[in-house]
Amino acid sequence: MNKTLPLNQWLNAPRPDNTPIAWLDDRTWTLGELRHDVTIWVDVLRQQEGERWALCFENSYLFIVALLASLHAGKIPVIPGHSRVSLLKEQQALFSGVLSDQDLDYPGQLIVVASMHTTGVFTPLPTVDDSRFVELFTSGSTGTPRRVIKHIMSLEREASLLATRLGDRLTGCSVVASVVPQHLYGLTFRIFLPMSLGLPLHAAMLYYAEQLAALSNDRRYLFISSPAFLKRLDTELAPPSVAMLISAGGMLPWDDVTTTHHWLNVWPDEIYGSTETGIMAWRFRCDDIVPWLPFPDVTFRTQDDALWVSSPLIHEAEGLQLDDILHFDTDGLFSIAGRRGRVVKIEEKRISLNEIERRLLELDGICEAAALPMTKGGRQGIGVLLVLNADARSRWHQRGKKAQEFAWRRALLPWLEPVAIPRYWRIIDEIPVNSMNKRVYAQLQELFHENS
Repeated sequence: MNKTLPLNQWLNAPRPDNTPIAWLDDRTWTLGELRHDVTIWVDVLRQQEGERWALCFENSYLFIVALLASLHAGKIPVIPGHSRVSLLKEQQALFSGVLSDQDLDYPGQLIVVASMHTTGVFTPLPTVDDSRFVELFTSGSTGTPRRVIKHIMSLEREASLLATRLGDRLTGCSVVASVVPQHLYGLTFRIFLPMSLGLPLHAAMLYYAEQLAALSNDRRYLFISSPAFLKRLDTELAPPSVAMLISAGGMLPWDDVTTTHHWLNVWPDEIYGSTETGIMAWRFRCDDIVPWLPFPDVTFRTQDDALWVSSPLIHEAEGLQLDDILHFDTDGLFSIAGRRGRVVKIEEKRISLNEIERRLLELDGICEAAALPMTKGGRQGIGVLLVLNADARSRWHQRGKKAQEFAWRRALLPWLEPVAIPRYWRIIDEIPVNSMNKRVYAQLQELFHENS
């Protein structure tokens, strides 16, 4: 199974209307329903003046409806990476309106997308030309959302590369996932890959191992997951019929690999990539130390002490600079040695330390803030050093440490991913700098531990 349908053929290819597209509990959406739903919402969107529409969905079938309707209507789908109303309000200038399957308390233009549960005569929709794209947003090194353009052709190529690499193991699989389609990993593996191969997909995200274990055993599943989910497996549950497991988004510890294999009796396929670059490499993890194999035509080069990558999925002719540090062997395989810069990954989430600091400085009484990644007891989290003004320091003493930390965490929740909320807090008199007035983060780590 390695021949993929381009996006223009997801609806227009001559396939039976009763072809299953997605399911949720006892509900199955068919290709005939998808054709009808997309056609209706294309007409709705063509009547809207705005060009850029944010897609904020829980239901993956309705996400597909909105994605295809936007593209066929000549709109630009914008994938903000979240559905948090507070951030949507702050980012309102980035899009004309919001498409969602929920009635969000959003002050701008909101269209709630639903399935019409009917079918009819389908007239093929106009093609989506090769210049069309979707926009995603990810944390850049400055802490502000970074706009990333993904051309439809690149997403189609990515699905084709995966289908070729993974081959016949995908045949007959139904796709379930513990990752959202609002990031590139979920968009590629949970939407483009199954739609390109005609594999039915689960419309809901799996948040807990209990949901995975409760899946019906009358299917064989391709499970799209992540290290954060796999480390929380409850192996006392009855294992589901997972035929293939894909993990991406962060380091998968070997202990979690062996635990997963013991429960599901499958070794994971791991993918290395990023929002900006798309997929870059793959490995089949049946041992602790397995090097990464680049996908065809993915090339790395060193330039000005930085590592750059070029590939058929990267639109920029000069390639893109990587945040990661890679060590290559003589065969061109590589290991990942760490991450540079002010962006860190915690539970597959790319966390901007600058963004955390910026949000902290917006809180009353915080004069300076330094955020840094911490590992305690094998658990990753964010630690922050804070300098307070006199009033805030007085409140901190009066309210007590735990109460004040809780108040800060609560104030940050509307703006930050849960894993980006600081876990460890220290109040200091000043944040030290070197002779160039720069913070030395190794020194800050030491300072943090001095007060442990």
